[in-house]
Amino acid sequence: MAVEIKPSALSRVASDPVSRRKLLAVTGGSTALAAFLAACGSDSDSTTSTMESAGGGKTGTEQFGKGDVGILNYALTLEYLETAFYEDVVKSGLFKGSELETIRKFGSEEAEHVQALTGFVKQMGGKPAPKPKTEFPLKSAKSVLELAATVENLGAAAYLGQAPNIKGASTLAAALSIHSVEGRHAAALDTLLGKSIVPDGAFAKPASADEVLKSVEPFIVG
Repeated sequence: MAVEIKPSALSRVASDPVSRRKLLAVTGGSTALAAFLAACGSDSDSTTSTMESAGGGKTGTEQFGKGDVGILNYALTLEYLETAFYEDVVKSGLFKGSELETIRKFGSEEAEHVQALTGFVKQMGGKPAPKPKTEFPLKSAKSVLELAATVENLGAAAYLGQAPNIKGASTLAAALSIHSVEGRHAAALDTLLGKSIVPDGAFAKPASADEVLKSVEPFIVG
Protein backbone atom coordinates (compact mmCIF):
# COMPACT_ATOMS: atom_id res chain seq x y z
CA MET A 1 0.00 0.00 0.00
CA ALA A 2 1.37 3.40 -0.93
CA VAL A 3 1.81 5.78 1.97
CA GLU A 4 0.78 9.36 1.33
CA ILE A 5 3.29 11.84 2.69
CA LYS A 6 1.87 15.25 3.41
CA PRO A 7 3.99 17.95 1.77
CA SER A 8 5.95 20.24 4.03
CA ALA A 9 4.88 23.85 4.48
CA LEU A 10 8.09 24.95 2.79
CA SER A 11 7.47 22.81 -0.29
CA ARG A 12 3.89 24.09 -0.53
CA VAL A 13 5.22 27.65 -0.57
CA ALA A 14 7.66 26.70 -3.32
CA SER A 15 5.02 24.99 -5.48
CA ASP A 16 2.11 27.40 -5.03
CA PRO A 17 2.27 30.11 -7.75
CA VAL A 18 1.06 32.93 -5.50
CA SER A 19 3.27 32.04 -2.56
CA ARG A 20 6.17 31.40 -4.93
CA ARG A 21 5.86 34.90 -6.42
CA LYS A 22 5.91 36.39 -2.94
CA LEU A 23 9.00 34.36 -2.05
CA LEU A 24 10.67 35.32 -5.33
CA ALA A 25 10.10 38.97 -4.49
CA VAL A 26 11.72 38.50 -1.09
CA THR A 27 14.68 36.40 -2.24
CA GLY A 28 15.41 38.41 -5.37
CA GLY A 29 14.81 35.91 -8.16
CA SER A 30 14.68 32.25 -9.11
CA THR A 31 18.42 31.69 -8.61
CA ALA A 32 18.25 33.02 -5.07
CA LEU A 33 15.12 30.98 -4.41
CA ALA A 34 16.79 27.80 -5.60
CA ALA A 35 19.78 28.47 -3.36
CA PHE A 36 17.49 29.24 -0.44
CA LEU A 37 15.57 25.98 -0.85
CA ALA A 38 18.81 24.06 -1.22
CA ALA A 39 20.10 25.60 2.01
CA CYS A 40 16.93 24.43 3.74
CA GLY A 41 17.58 20.91 2.55
CA SER A 42 14.60 20.77 0.18
CA ASP A 43 13.73 21.40 -3.44
CA SER A 44 10.70 22.58 -5.37
CA ASP A 45 10.21 19.36 -7.33
CA SER A 46 9.44 16.60 -4.88
CA THR A 47 9.07 16.55 -1.15
CA THR A 48 8.36 12.83 -1.33
CA SER A 49 11.75 11.97 -2.80
CA THR A 50 13.47 14.16 -0.22
CA MET A 51 11.58 12.49 2.62
CA GLU A 52 12.29 9.03 1.30
CA SER A 53 16.00 9.74 0.91
CA ALA A 54 16.05 10.98 4.49
CA GLY A 55 14.86 7.59 5.71
CA GLY A 56 11.10 7.39 5.30
CA GLY A 57 10.34 10.84 6.60
CA LYS A 58 12.44 10.70 9.77
CA THR A 59 13.19 14.15 11.16
CA GLY A 60 15.41 13.10 14.07
CA THR A 61 12.93 14.70 16.48
CA GLU A 62 10.68 11.67 16.97
CA GLN A 63 11.85 11.21 20.56
CA PHE A 64 10.16 14.52 21.36
CA GLY A 65 6.80 13.67 19.80
CA LYS A 66 5.10 13.12 16.48
CA GLY A 67 5.17 15.50 13.52
CA ASP A 68 5.22 19.22 14.18
CA VAL A 69 4.75 18.69 17.93
CA GLY A 70 7.99 16.71 18.02
CA ILE A 71 9.82 19.42 16.09
CA LEU A 72 8.46 22.11 18.41
CA ASN A 73 9.48 20.12 21.50
CA TYR A 74 12.94 19.63 20.00
CA ALA A 75 13.16 23.40 19.54
CA LEU A 76 11.82 23.92 23.06
CA THR A 77 14.58 21.71 24.47
CA LEU A 78 17.21 23.81 22.71
CA GLU A 79 15.59 26.98 24.03
CA TYR A 80 15.66 25.54 27.57
CA LEU A 81 19.41 25.06 27.16
CA GLU A 82 20.00 28.56 25.84
CA THR A 83 17.92 30.15 28.60
CA ALA A 84 19.74 28.19 31.29
CA PHE A 85 23.09 29.06 29.72
CA TYR A 86 22.46 32.80 29.79
CA GLU A 87 21.11 32.61 33.33
CA ASP A 88 24.34 30.92 34.45
CA VAL A 89 26.47 33.44 32.56
CA VAL A 90 24.71 36.36 34.26
CA LYS A 91 25.33 34.75 37.65
CA SER A 92 28.98 34.01 36.86
CA GLY A 93 30.11 37.61 37.32
CA LEU A 94 32.34 37.39 34.25
CA PHE A 95 30.63 40.29 32.49
CA LYS A 96 29.77 43.86 33.39
CA GLY A 97 28.37 46.95 31.73
CA SER A 98 27.03 46.80 28.19
CA GLU A 99 28.17 43.21 27.61
CA LEU A 100 26.25 42.06 30.68
CA GLU A 101 23.15 43.93 29.50
CA THR A 102 23.42 42.28 26.09
CA ILE A 103 23.66 38.86 27.72
CA ARG A 104 20.66 39.65 29.92
CA LYS A 105 18.69 40.72 26.85
CA PHE A 106 19.55 37.56 24.95
CA GLY A 107 18.59 35.44 27.94
CA SER A 108 15.27 37.24 28.27
CA GLU A 109 14.50 36.64 24.60
CA GLU A 110 15.37 32.95 24.87
CA ALA A 111 13.02 32.73 27.86
CA GLU A 112 10.29 34.28 25.70
CA HIS A 113 10.96 31.57 23.10
CA VAL A 114 10.47 28.94 25.80
CA GLN A 115 7.17 30.49 26.83
CA ALA A 116 5.93 30.77 23.25
CA LEU A 117 6.93 27.24 22.24
CA THR A 118 5.42 25.78 25.41
CA GLY A 119 2.13 27.48 24.64
CA PHE A 120 2.24 26.42 21.01
CA VAL A 121 2.79 22.75 21.90
CA LYS A 122 -0.15 22.85 24.33
CA GLN A 123 -2.31 24.59 21.73
CA MET A 124 -1.59 21.72 19.35
CA GLY A 125 -2.68 19.20 21.97
CA GLY A 126 0.82 18.05 22.83
CA LYS A 127 2.77 17.81 26.08
CA PRO A 128 5.74 20.20 26.37
CA ALA A 129 9.14 18.54 26.69
CA PRO A 130 10.55 18.48 30.21
CA LYS A 131 13.26 20.96 31.14
CA PRO A 132 16.65 19.22 31.36
CA LYS A 133 19.27 19.83 34.03
CA THR A 134 22.27 21.61 32.57
CA GLU A 135 25.87 22.49 33.32
CA PHE A 136 28.11 24.75 31.26
CA PRO A 137 31.87 25.47 31.35
CA LEU A 138 32.17 29.12 32.43
CA LYS A 139 35.92 29.54 32.76
CA SER A 140 36.57 32.96 31.21
CA ALA A 141 34.72 35.78 29.49
CA LYS A 142 36.25 34.96 26.10
CA SER A 143 35.49 31.24 26.29
CA VAL A 144 31.92 32.02 27.34
CA LEU A 145 31.43 34.39 24.39
CA GLU A 146 32.82 31.74 22.06
CA LEU A 147 30.46 29.14 23.51
CA ALA A 148 27.53 31.56 23.27
CA ALA A 149 28.30 32.23 19.60
CA THR A 150 28.56 28.51 18.94
CA VAL A 151 25.26 27.83 20.68
CA GLU A 152 23.41 30.61 18.86
CA ASN A 153 24.78 29.61 15.46
CA LEU A 154 23.83 26.02 16.24
CA GLY A 155 20.33 27.10 17.26
CA ALA A 156 19.82 28.98 14.01
CA ALA A 157 21.08 25.98 12.02
CA ALA A 158 18.75 23.68 13.98
CA TYR A 159 15.64 25.65 13.03
CA LEU A 160 16.77 25.83 9.41
CA GLY A 161 17.40 22.10 9.41
CA GLN A 162 13.81 21.36 10.40
CA ALA A 163 12.16 23.84 8.00
CA PRO A 164 11.54 21.25 5.24
CA ASN A 165 10.06 18.80 7.75
CA ILE A 166 7.41 21.15 9.13
CA LYS A 167 3.87 20.50 7.87
CA GLY A 168 1.88 23.38 9.35
CA ALA A 169 2.20 26.91 7.99
CA SER A 170 1.77 28.44 11.46
CA THR A 171 4.47 26.15 12.86
CA LEU A 172 6.81 27.16 10.04
CA ALA A 173 6.10 30.84 10.65
CA ALA A 174 6.85 30.44 14.37
CA ALA A 175 10.06 28.52 13.69
CA LEU A 176 11.33 31.07 11.17
CA SER A 177 10.54 33.99 13.46
CA ILE A 178 12.70 32.42 16.18
CA HIS A 179 15.36 31.34 13.67
CA SER A 180 15.79 34.98 12.66
CA VAL A 181 16.42 36.06 16.25
CA GLU A 182 18.89 33.22 16.84
CA GLY A 183 20.80 34.37 13.76
CA ARG A 184 20.90 37.95 15.00
CA HIS A 185 22.14 36.84 18.39
CA ALA A 186 24.87 34.83 16.68
CA ALA A 187 25.85 37.81 14.51
CA ALA A 188 26.13 40.11 17.53
CA LEU A 189 28.29 37.61 19.39
CA ASP A 190 30.48 36.96 16.35
CA THR A 191 31.00 40.73 16.10
CA LEU A 192 32.16 40.87 19.72
CA LEU A 193 34.63 38.10 18.92
CA GLY A 194 35.85 39.78 15.75
CA LYS A 195 34.51 36.99 13.56
CA SER A 196 32.46 37.08 10.37
CA ILE A 197 28.74 37.56 10.97
CA VAL A 198 28.07 35.32 7.97
CA PRO A 199 30.37 32.31 8.55
CA ASP A 200 28.60 30.26 5.87
CA GLY A 201 28.38 33.00 3.26
CA ALA A 202 25.19 34.21 1.57
CA PHE A 203 23.13 31.18 2.64
CA ALA A 204 23.21 29.65 6.11
CA LYS A 205 23.79 25.92 6.44
CA PRO A 206 21.17 23.76 8.19
CA ALA A 207 22.00 21.20 10.86
CA SER A 208 20.21 17.90 11.41
CA ALA A 209 18.66 17.03 14.75
CA ASP A 210 21.28 14.31 15.25
CA GLU A 211 24.11 16.81 14.75
CA VAL A 212 22.56 19.36 17.08
CA LEU A 213 21.68 16.93 19.85
CA LYS A 214 25.17 15.43 19.76
CA SER A 215 26.66 18.92 20.09
CA VAL A 216 24.59 19.89 23.12
CA GLU A 217 24.80 16.50 24.85
CA PRO A 218 27.82 17.52 27.01
CA PHE A 219 25.74 20.29 28.60
CA ILE A 220 22.86 18.04 29.70
CA VAL A 221 23.48 16.38 33.05
CA GLY A 222 20.03 15.03 33.83
